[in-house]
Amino acid sequence: MKTIKQTVTFAATPHEVYDALMSSKKHAAFTGAAAKISDKKGGKFSAYDGYCEGVNLALTKDKKIVQTWRASDWPDDHFSKVTFALSKTGSGTKIVFTQTDVPEKQARSIAKGWTEFYWNPLRTYLEKPS
Repeated sequence: MKTIKQTVTFAATPHEVYDALMSSKKHAAFTGAAAKISDKKGGKFSAYDGYCEGVNLALTKDKKIVQTWRASDWPDDHFSKVTFALSKTGSGTKIVFTQTDVPEKQARSIAKGWTEFYWNPLRTYLEKPS
């Protein structure tokens, strides 16, 4: 198993970043794919038209999201754990992202996927002129 760790920054408040990740409507807006996300601890989520799914383990509004996470092409009983730790920076928000227990054969494509399918479109969504 592998661990993925990435740090990204956005020109948006921690509340805006948290809300985009945890709102079904906003998540679907920035990814361009269906999302159903519970905002409750123990609640389930699915995103990218069902490609990924999991359960919210811990939620601290505007600060931290901890979830189980699995891709639809992983074995049925295998979940990784993702943590989005949000902190305010001078003009925006920094996310320290960690994903543990990623199958070794898929670690490289999953790591690339976070940048391509999450961080880049989220940045475009959050930083677009009003």
